[in-house]
Amino acid sequence: ALHRKYPNAAKEFRWQYVFPSKNLSKDPRTGAVRRHHVLESGLQKAVRVAVQRAKINKPVSCHTFRHSFATHLLENNVNIRVVRQLMGHTDIKTTEIYTHVMDKDIRKLSSPLDNLENNE
Repeated sequence: ALHRKYPNAAKEFRWQYVFPSKNLSKDPRTGAVRRHHVLESGLQKAVRVAVQRAKINKPVSCHTFRHSFATHLLENNVNIRVVRQLMGHTDIKTTEIYTHVMDKDIRKLSSPLDNLENNE
């Protein structure tokens, strides 16, 4: 799925920086030794093993972490435009999807005036 959304991910340095492989490998054509990125399947397997060890009985995938990241940012009052940029969305409506899962319990909301007392 990732390769459809980001077809050049395997070639981009930023992906190799975020998900580096443990081992170096030798390019058979040039002989250059490089550290490549982990395979998507390897990351998925690591998440699956972690979920099993944590005894989580709900479906969890790498994408679950992406959704959780965006939701927690919004719950912590990060500007939705910043979240849109971090998530790589072009349309703000895509980012707004994350607002439907936020904890909207009105009893947990605080007035901006309450924060004035805490800053004194």
